[in-house]
Amino acid sequence: MAELRTPYYLIDKARLVENMRVMDRVRKESGAKVLLALKCFASWAVFDLMSEHMDGTTSSSLNEVRLGQTRFGGETHAYSVAYADHEIDEVVCHADKIIFNSISQLTRFEAQSANLIRGLRLNPGVSTSEFDLADPARPFSRLGEWDAEKVAGVIDKISGFMVHNNCENADFALFDRMLGQIEEKFGHLFHKVNWVSLGGGIHFTGKDYPVEAFSRRLRAFAETYGVQVYLEPGEAAITRTTTLEVTVLDRLFNGKELAIVDSSVEAHMLDLLIYRESAKMGPNTGDHRIMICGKSCLAGDVFGEFSFERPLEIGDRISIQDAAGYTMVKKNWFNGVAMPAIAVKELDGTVRVAREFSYEDYERSLS
Repeated sequence: MAELRTPYYLIDKARLVENMRVMDRVRKESGAKVLLALKCFASWAVFDLMSEHMDGTTSSSLNEVRLGQTRFGGETHAYSVAYADHEIDEVVCHADKIIFNSISQLTRFEAQSANLIRGLRLNPGVSTSEFDLADPARPFSRLGEWDAEKVAGVIDKISGFMVHNNCENADFALFDRMLGQIEEKFGHLFHKVNWVSLGGGIHFTGKDYPVEAFSRRLRAFAETYGVQVYLEPGEAAITRTTTLEVTVLDRLFNGKELAIVDSSVEAHMLDLLIYRESAKMGPNTGDHRIMICGKSCLAGDVFGEFSFERPLEIGDRISIQDAAGYTMVKKNWFNGVAMPAIAVKELDGTVRVAREFSYEDYERSLS
């Protein structure tokens, strides 16, 4: 890999297989189907592997619907907070199932979606999110219908529901408790449909997660209501699989040791800024504390402060860990900083570059 020019995302298929084995176990033990949430990860260079262990994809836009159908296969679930008149016909053409965010959209596009399996998003009013920005149940949320009586009035137009209220939830007890609250509110409606998606944000591929208990809970839910359960993992599917490979360009001391790398948090790992989080660095041990900084002009373009066994030198390579979720789908051309390539480490250890980005890509992204 030394000959590959940084920056680049490196997706390791061997690590991806570890998560896919958990997908297989949950599918087998619970009877649930699992769909990749393209909003989190849409790098189709590894869809060949993932599609062997997952049942399809779920989307948030027309573009994601098309990508899911053409590159992943399996079931293609279409969801959007709101569909536009000019795109609904194309959405329908690429989907097996369409989930509307509101009764208004369901009614508006009833004729266009008549030949599809239809569902409606529910908002249970509870979530695991610690960030108001990401909380689907925040006050005045636009994400889904919350009034069970109104939903009952259109139950004849749909065959299922989607509920998404987990956000990075690694606590099975919390998941179990909130699912019970959802059942109290909407259980009488679940008895009247054929399928229920419990959304994503459930970190069931995490270390020491009680997969057996989780699977039992899902199977019990399915049997209670006579429904097919769906899960929509994003981060859970690709956690710990990818690194962002960067090179040290410069060193400074301004009260702390600083190292500037050929990447940018703002452009390449945007969620770190949005949620004010630090990147992950392994092994993050040693006596030398160094702040790793991005190369954009944004003052807060900082990956974090980490420990190293020795001082960093110009030209040193660094691997920023866990860099798959909400990175490649959010990467941007801020400052015109070079877009990281996307590389894949195959199961035999060889590395191939799946995509590189050029000046022409930058130019074409503008007018």
